Amino acid sequence: MLLDLDAEDKRVRHAWLCKEIHRHDGLYHTQDNPEISDGKYDALRLELDAIEKEYPDLITDDSPSQKVGASIKDGFSKITHAVSMLSLGNAFSRDDVTDFIERVKRFLGTSDAIEIFAEQKIDGSSCSLRYENRKLISAATRGDGQVGEDITANIKTLKNIPHELPNNAPDILEVRGEVYMPTSAFEKLNKAREEKDEKKFANPRNAAAGSLRQLDSSVTAARDLAFFGYALGEVSRPIAKTQIGILKCLENWGFDVPKPSILTTDVDELIQFYDGIIKARPDLEYDIDGIVYKVNDLELQDRLGFISRAPRWAIAHKFPAEQAVTILRDITIQVGRTGALTPVAELEPITVGGVVVSRATLHNEDEIGRKDVRVGDKVLLQRAGDVIPQIVKSVEHMDGSEVYIFPTHCPTCGSLAVRGEDEAVKRCTGGLICGAQAVERLKHFVSRNAFDIEGMGDKVIKALWEKDVVKTPADIFTIEMRDKISLTPLRAWDGWGSQSAEKLFASINARRTVSLEKFIYALGIRQVGQATAKRIAANYFTLVNVMDTLMFDELIEIEDIGPIVARDIIAFFNEAHNRNVVEALNAELVIEDYVPPTLVDSPFTGKIVVLTGTLTQMSRAEAKAKLELLGAKVSGSVSKKTDYLIAGADSGSKLKKAQDLDVSVLSENEFIEKI
Repeated sequence: MLLDLDAEDKRVRHAWLCKEIHRHDGLYHTQDNPEISDGKYDALRLELDAIEKEYPDLITDDSPSQKVGASIKDGFSKITHAVSMLSLGNAFSRDDVTDFIERVKRFLGTSDAIEIFAEQKIDGSSCSLRYENRKLISAATRGDGQVGEDITANIKTLKNIPHELPNNAPDILEVRGEVYMPTSAFEKLNKAREEKDEKKFANPRNAAAGSLRQLDSSVTAARDLAFFGYALGEVSRPIAKTQIGILKCLENWGFDVPKPSILTTDVDELIQFYDGIIKARPDLEYDIDGIVYKVNDLELQDRLGFISRAPRWAIAHKFPAEQAVTILRDITIQVGRTGALTPVAELEPITVGGVVVSRATLHNEDEIGRKDVRVGDKVLLQRAGDVIPQIVKSVEHMDGSEVYIFPTHCPTCGSLAVRGEDEAVKRCTGGLICGAQAVERLKHFVSRNAFDIEGMGDKVIKALWEKDVVKTPADIFTIEMRDKISLTPLRAWDGWGSQSAEKLFASINARRTVSLEKFIYALGIRQVGQATAKRIAANYFTLVNVMDTLMFDELIEIEDIGPIVARDIIAFFNEAHNRNVVEALNAELVIEDYVPPTLVDSPFTGKIVVLTGTLTQMSRAEAKAKLELLGAKVSGSVSKKTDYLIAGADSGSKLKKAQDLDVSVLSENEFIEKI
């Protein structure tokens, strides 16, 4: 497989990754016939996660990064998880681990040491076991995180899973863990399959998953599977106050748990444990792919909660990237939707970790200079996190190698390419006159998670643009009207006819009503993905508010919107050309106001709340997260629309303004009583 990274041409690469991952999910989960190795599959998943982390405007509800598992295989009944089975964020270095602990402290508003429990990350198949009245009644795969497959009959064939628990276990207990195949059993199984001329399993994880998901439980029973328990789902009563306490209970009740593990407040000790496990890894009887760090205190875990598909209180420290040396044949420039010029290394193809790599990102002009990478050099290639190909350094300047001169003009339209203040990226100044930007922005506008206009694929968009039929998003919604008086109507184009033209018009007309969050996402604002678009909509409610009342101080109070993203949002709506585009669209569409979900009923549901001063019983981030969970909109400034001001110690001008406007003011204690 060629891993063809395009760091800035994000839409094309992202669409391919989504399609490919969904295809492999079907092969693996539905047909039990994986086409690629587990490592290559993980590479695709992790590449997508890494690209979306760097470019959040690509995050979509349909992206594999927003889904924990996969669909259910035909033949298995479904089990809905009482508590979602989520995934973990990744760390790849000591700095990432330190950052994780610092984020935890900031969220909790404490400088005190935090106890961290570290254990091996088992590379198997996730599973949830449900006990009622201390008897095993069901077992389910992770599935999509919300609904899994009923594998109860198969799980009951595993020798190290207790079917009954002692009397001190709670009435309801869900044990989460990993089903794995020991390496000796894996080798034995593959040898037997080879002798029968059957397809061998790629690795123990695939073997475990395939064995666990057999419709005939006798097949599962014939294979040597085992289970490690390490977490809980639903419980009728607490069984411990700490993560390590949970493991001790599970072990006392007959479950195997991952060992060794450590409990510490020292990052150095965590890294020493990590390094020690790497050395011991070849001698283990099972596969692992990293170390998991968890906040030990369960009360703190509860306060920290979750973000997206992962908990704030845990992270997986992945094992090091693989490296190889190859020749840098050329450096090419790709122009993305935002105008960014991204240098891409064109490499002599080489296999790194089982994946053939022919291209790698060079990120930007400064990176090329800092690493002194020249065309013709021998270069050290690394798959960061075992996934993203990148050039680490030049190993040797070969005879005839040339220093790369970064272009001063866009290779697509010839416009000047400039670097903004405090930016490492050069951008084409051509805007919509730049074909690369214009076409890519239009493709994004009609994409599945934006307006989702059926029939307007890449080729159609490019053809409409080249023939001057669609130059701006609003042009899409006037095609039918203009086509009626055109001397060259769509039905007369090569490959078109009356039926296909009418079908396209119908698809366009079916999308004339759109939610505010989808509309914002479709505009293609730099660094604004689906999640950010939804947060903007949830805080401003109407397009008029978004257009007229955006404030920097308010935007940076919204979760995951920092100063750089806030500046990009404000800059977009301050630009006259962009406002004209929005107004032209508004004239053609019905843009629905944001309606807050009514999942909770609390004193703060639907209320606009402002936080000020220093909170002593929780951090500002934790208070904000709780309010949003209770259905409130948390704003950064006081106005007549504000329902509550929560005033901590040393409150200043916001408190005075709230009093002047007769806004209800709550002390921190009053706030806590209400929630």
